[in-house]
Parts: sequence; structure tokens; C-alpha cells
Amino acid sequence: MFRNAINLNKIKKHYQQALPNQMVTAVVVLDRELAICYVNPAAEALLVKSLSKIYRLPIDQVFYNTPINSKRLQQLLTTGQEFSDSDVTIEFFDQRQITVEITASSVTFEQCPHILLEFKQIDQQKQISAEAFQQQQWESARDLIRGLAHEIKNPLGGLRGAAQLLDLELNLEQKEYTAMIIEQADRLTNLVDRLLGPNNRPLMKLQNIHIVIEKVFQLSKFDNPKHITLARDYDPSIPELTFDQDKLQQTVINIVHNAMQALNGEGKITLKTRAASNKTINGKRIKLCAEISIIDNGPGIPEHIRSTLFYPMVSGSPSSTGLGLSICQTIIHQHHGKLSCKSRPGHTEFTILIPFESEKN
Repeated sequence: MFRNAINLNKIKKHYQQALPNQMVTAVVVLDRELAICYVNPAAEALLVKSLSKIYRLPIDQVFYNTPINSKRLQQLLTTGQEFSDSDVTIEFFDQRQITVEITASSVTFEQCPHILLEFKQIDQQKQISAEAFQQQQWESARDLIRGLAHEIKNPLGGLRGAAQLLDLELNLEQKEYTAMIIEQADRLTNLVDRLLGPNNRPLMKLQNIHIVIEKVFQLSKFDNPKHITLARDYDPSIPELTFDQDKLQQTVINIVHNAMQALNGEGKITLKTRAASNKTINGKRIKLCAEISIIDNGPGIPEHIRSTLFYPMVSGSPSSTGLGLSICQTIIHQHHGKLSCKSRPGHTEFTILIPFESEKN
């Protein structure tokens, strides 16, 4: 009986010591001065710092901005009443942000009160849910615009035809007016065609993705009146992909051109390629894909249009029609890929994901 009790205590101690290190949930332990005295490996990955780097640091020197403030934690030590918060955004001193669920509870180690913080990162689930909603909204907006465009295009053809017939009956002075009608009808027809988006199927061909990226880099370098710094960061290990060279080039040029307009002559644009793994594209988990990033250090995209950036007729520039990024989104969808954007002041990153051929089936 005594031996069983000893064995049970050993087993209990072993699991108590080993389990926190195996947990997916990030665990942070604070002492009564709210200094860090322990983090498990999951927390080290979340904080991007090892325990040796942050041991004995006050919690407010690790997190730049969080609703879990010292006053609330001191109250927990006093009352022992645990609390939980969901969908909490934590900001670090390097401007990195994560979204987590937090549980804070009071525990006692060696007769001293401590605080146990548990963090569960939910950025990925939140991103997948937001992307699914935005995809649905984008498709609805695109279908609405296309239906409206067709309704506009039909009477425009009749209007132009009537102006041409009328032109045959008028004298030279009066033909100036019919010419104006025809010119404006053609302009509106061209706008409607752009609203409808690309109507020809992409010409898919197995080729190197860097052919397109390098061509865009060189074109942007020649057409650079603001003398913006252009950089490239390629991953030569990316295998050949099946894509339409002209359409993909149109997409990357459009994004680079938008970045150039956003920069005020002093800025940098980086064209970056990587082989990415375990990405979610249109609700499907993709093991391997090519990732093209267009990164600039400009002022960022206005917050009020970030969630609708790829919708038709949405633009942050008063001189833009707001069709470019919508067309780019359509092109990338034709490649079974995904076009997304993350933006904050000083860092805007457009990301194009294109699955490898083996992942498209």
C-alpha cells in the first residue's frame, strides 16, 4: 500500500512537470510582482522569445498593448477570482499583433500566490472565417455588378447605332453632336467591359514564376519617375507552375503600380517569392504552393476599405475607377489561387498564393 502511494506520487509529479511542456496552449506564470517566472514551449513560440530572455521581466515589458493590464492582474491576486477574455488583440513592441483567447487564474506555488495565464491563438480560425465571408461578399458584389453591366451595355449599343444612323442625315456642323454621342457611348461601353472583367479563359502553361516577377521588376524600374527603391527577394527552389503569363503579369504590375502611387517618392517596394506550406485557399487546405508578396513601406490602406478592397468600384484613390484589384482577384481565382492583403502604416503586403499542380486536383 505504501509502495503504491509512492509510485502514485512519482507519476503525479512526472505528469505535473511534463504536461505543460507538451501543451499546445501557451502558458505564462507570473509571480506576485507580475514578473514572468515560467513559460512553456508553446508560449515561447507565441512570444518569439525563450524563457531565458524574458525571465523576471515585468509583463508590461513583454506586451506593448493588451487589455490584460496590471490593475486587473493585481485584483486577481487579491480576490482569487479567475477571468476569461475571447478575441483579444495583443500587440508587441515590434508592432506584431496576435489574436488570442485568454484565461487568467490564481495558483499557489511554494506558499506564494502566482498568476497562471493561458493563451490560445485564434488568428487562423478568425482569418479563415473572415476570408470565407469576404469571398461570399465579393462573389455577390461581382455578380451584381455584372448583371448591372449587361443591363447598361444593351441600350448603349442601341444608342450608338441610332447616333450612327442619325449622322447620315445631318450636315457637317450637326455631325459634331452625333460624334460626341458615339464617343461617349464607346467610352461607357469600354467601362462596362472592364466591369465585366476578363472574359477570355487563361492560357495555362508550365513555366517559371520568376519570368513574370523579373519582367515586372524591370518594367517598374524603367517607369519609376519618383525614384522609389525596388528590391527583389526570390526563392529559386520554387518549381515550375502552370499559369497564364500575361494575366499574372497584369496582376502583379497593377499591385506594384498601386504601391508606387501610394509612396511619396521616398519608399521601398519588395518583390518576394517563397514556397509556402499548409495554406488555406478558398476553404481548402493546400500543402504546398508558391507565394508571391508585393511589400511596400507606405502609409497603408485606409482602414475603412480594407475589408472591401477587392470589391468592384472600391478604391482609396479619387482618380481610380476601383476596378483594378477586382480584376486581379478574378485572375487569381482563375488560377485556383488566392489574393489577400495585410496593411498597417509602414507595411502593406499583397500576397498571391498559387497551388502547385499536384495540389489543384
